[in-house]
Amino acid sequence: MDKKNALRTGALAAGTTLMMLLMSSPALALTRDDGDDPGKGLSVGETLGLYVFAPLVIFAVIAGLVMVLDRSKTRVTRPKARA
Repeated sequence: MDKKNALRTGALAAGTTLMMLLMSSPALALTRDDGDDPGKGLSVGETLGLYVFAPLVIFAVIAGLVMVLDRSKTRVTRPKARA
């Protein structure tokens, strides 16, 4: 019975994947829509700045603010006494 369920699950996953690949064909991107007016593309520097460096800077600013504004007391761990 276990093999039957595994086969059914595999067939469902394969069918779903195949349908997703067929429905999202890149050939559909060749047809332009009405009112579609794309601008110029991004350069390599602009792309890296927008998708790599800007998120890193935002992360660093947030992490820095959390560390500076942390008002919790410093915790010192003491070794437990042996019984």
